[in-house]
Amino acid sequence: MLNSISTDLLFISLLGAISTYLLAKRNRFDAIRASSCLSILAYGIFYLVGLNTELYSLVFFGSTFVGMSAPIRFGLESICLSAVLFALFFEYLIPHLTGFGGALGISAFLSVCISHIAFLLLAKIKRFAP
Repeated sequence: MLNSISTDLLFISLLGAISTYLLAKRNRFDAIRASSCLSILAYGIFYLVGLNTELYSLVFFGSTFVGMSAPIRFGLESICLSAVLFALFFEYLIPHLTGFGGALGISAFLSVCISHIAFLLLAKIKRFAP
């Protein structure tokens, strides 16, 4: 399943989530400002370079939702896993949902939840392992 995901969507998802996460940790940027500024910047770059602006800006904007996760609760590893999951959901789940706004939010929410649960389970397994 992972072989069929577009590497460009995966890269853009990772870029959007990580850059938002890191920028939101800066002093004068909160998560919403980081997401909006980076999304506008990414749209401009995609437009100027001549890439598929609509598709790539949707992936980038949706992945910034992942990057908006609380930096106290989530680390960079969790954000990266969530971004990969978001790219998968974008490719396979969003085409079956109507309305991009809700679909992007649901995909980001599910990817962060699954990633968080996976890391919690992994920590529990490590604690009980000999």
